[in-house]
Amino acid sequence: MHTKAEWITTPVTAELLRGCLDVEHTAHGVLPHRLPAHARAQCADGQLAMAESQPSGVRLIFRTRATALELDTLPTKRVYAGAPPRPDGVYDLLVDGRLIEQACVAGGNTLTIDMTTGKTETRPGPVGTLRFTGLSDDMKDVEIWLPHNETTELVALRTDAPVEPAPPGNRRVWLHHGSSISHGSDAASPTTTWPALAASLGGVDLVNLGLGGSALLDPFTARAMRDTAADLISVKIGINLVNADLMRLRAFGPAVHGFLDTIRDGHPTAPLLVVSPIFCPIHEDTPGPAAPDFSNLGDGRLQFKAMGDPAERASGKLTLNVIRAELARIVAQRAGEDPNLYYLDGRDLYGETDSADLPLPDQLHPDAATHRCIGERFAALAFARGGSFSRRSGGAV
Repeated sequence: MHTKAEWITTPVTAELLRGCLDVEHTAHGVLPHRLPAHARAQCADGQLAMAESQPSGVRLIFRTRATALELDTLPTKRVYAGAPPRPDGVYDLLVDGRLIEQACVAGGNTLTIDMTTGKTETRPGPVGTLRFTGLSDDMKDVEIWLPHNETTELVALRTDAPVEPAPPGNRRVWLHHGSSISHGSDAASPTTTWPALAASLGGVDLVNLGLGGSALLDPFTARAMRDTAADLISVKIGINLVNADLMRLRAFGPAVHGFLDTIRDGHPTAPLLVVSPIFCPIHEDTPGPAAPDFSNLGDGRLQFKAMGDPAERASGKLTLNVIRAELARIVAQRAGEDPNLYYLDGRDLYGETDSADLPLPDQLHPDAATHRCIGERFAALAFARGGSFSRRSGGAV
């Protein structure tokens, strides 16, 4: 154990963070945000506030000869009333790009959510310490990937050797937006969400705007993407619009066009990939909204069910099949004037045959094995030769 005198404390600043669009200074330290302040100010939705503050894809990156490091953090842990406790968020330590160790931080604030009423209650808790030891004493690039599903304030970084910012790399930046599936849902750790896996396989740097429950074609999200430096861009659209029962077909098409127009204002020629929903049996032909199914909660299983009526498609209610058809039509229409616009059917990432071997445990979200499947398939389809993100297809900067 190191003595206090042996530690070097380095302020956590935006210069050491990757994958976030904003950094808020709090009473304890800094809080990474995945949406900028002006976007957050335009929506008072608590679900969005929780999702964008959960640092999926956000990591501390620095160079050092340190053999030991400590990171003080203040996590906010979710508790669902009546459901079993959730596991603590996982931190992944990478050294020179290789996963070396994983750890959790106990303590922190507690956010209790009553899904029957929508009420929430936050109770303050103590700061915890993440500790990694036994590292080599050579100069190395260190990455600490923060828990993808746990809001995390960064309080203090201590090492037993000086820290310097990692130099900019030459890898392309991939900016991705999607729902809780892209956010990470039930992935095992932050580097094993499907976008993180695909980014690793594709050799790109990820900025993940997967926002649980909040891929809703919000104009402020499109503007955030417009203003974020990126070489490759993808948007995965559909499931949240159905399970929130947010809009009808008449509004959906123009909203997609507007979202893509805004992104193109800032990235007129970057490869832009539109991805439709993965297979989800409850919403393939049944509209939303989705609602929690508490019938198996006593066994520790919270599931979801579709509350709409398939007959309501005639009045414009959205289902996943309706959305896939409309997205394919919109991309085909725009592609005549936008040669760097592409479409990927989400069922090529996870389809009906996959659901027999890898069912969605709660009827909506993939588990850890399915995240790996989706990530590997996305990399094979998008980054491989001939894919929308391959260098030969316009993906070079």
